[in-house]
Amino acid sequence: MKLLIVLICISVCSIIHSQENNYNIESIVFYNVENLYDTLNDTLTFDDDRTPGGKYQWNLDKYTLKIAQIAKTLKALNNDTYIATPTIIGLAEIENIKVLTDLKNHEDLLASNYGIIHEDSPDERGIDVALLYKKDSFIPNTIHSRRLIIYNEKGFRDYTRDQLAVDGYLHGTYFCFIVNHWPSRSGGVQRSKPFREAAARLNKQIIDSVSRKHPEIKIISMGDFNDNPTDDSFKNILRTKGNKVIQDEPYLYNPMEKIYKKGIGSLAYQDKWSLFDQIYFTSNLLEDNNGYRFWKAGVYAPNYLKTKTGKYKGYPLRSYASGVYYAGYSDHFPVYIYLVRKLTINKSE
Repeated sequence: MKLLIVLICISVCSIIHSQENNYNIESIVFYNVENLYDTLNDTLTFDDDRTPGGKYQWNLDKYTLKIAQIAKTLKALNNDTYIATPTIIGLAEIENIKVLTDLKNHEDLLASNYGIIHEDSPDERGIDVALLYKKDSFIPNTIHSRRLIIYNEKGFRDYTRDQLAVDGYLHGTYFCFIVNHWPSRSGGVQRSKPFREAAARLNKQIIDSVSRKHPEIKIISMGDFNDNPTDDSFKNILRTKGNKVIQDEPYLYNPMEKIYKKGIGSLAYQDKWSLFDQIYFTSNLLEDNNGYRFWKAGVYAPNYLKTKTGKYKGYPLRSYASGVYYAGYSDHFPVYIYLVRKLTINKSE
């Protein structure tokens, strides 16, 4: 009964706010949650370190705390609006369907009634990407997990994450959401650059293919790209733009480019901030029509997500650093965009 009363109050407040401002707001969030593993040993992946007897002594207490912290963060993300929790959540570095189920069933998120979309990828660490969506807001249509085939300098296959593409209807508007986690910079930026450029080409193929089939569709691509908004993968392959332009042909708009140029990042390394976590989209989300359009973007970095003292003060408060357990949240800050839509409801009704 208490839960029902809370839901009714949230719903009433949202409607009143929307009617007063004549807009409906939806939030899209991406969060790399830093190695969200369960405590069980999967013999098909290299997850041994993330078990009770492994290097990190990953036990039930640590796992339960991490689930609670991620849920807390996702719930708090929209405190500046009347939205209770994000509408769409892209996640990276999750192990399997179990951790997603435990996350969506946490008391901070349970009332949001999230659905899960997840496909196992061939990543050798056993980490994947996934999508959570509010069942009352988004109706999935088709799901594709697109494999990235890359080879290292010795000619051996480098097994990495798939790109998850989900199309469906957000309150009647046709959308496609793509969740990414591109190859890391391990081994050096230049050595690994071709892998991320291959990921960018795959992402562009997905976007172009979906756009050709459904010209009216609104496409949002999000993820941990291990590249910044100004890197070649974005500017030369995806050809993203950081400013709104007037042109006949559709393009990809990346609101994170302006944020990055202001010196804001989602993760830090050797006192240098990077904005690897990004959300960009097709330019039809910039149009001022009766459908959804882009409102604003940001990096969510409240004090509780930051390291308080020491040489890493101000960095994301992570679970582990150099093998030491810090009981933190993640080594990345989450990023978000807000979409708005004019309501057709008359105030007098």
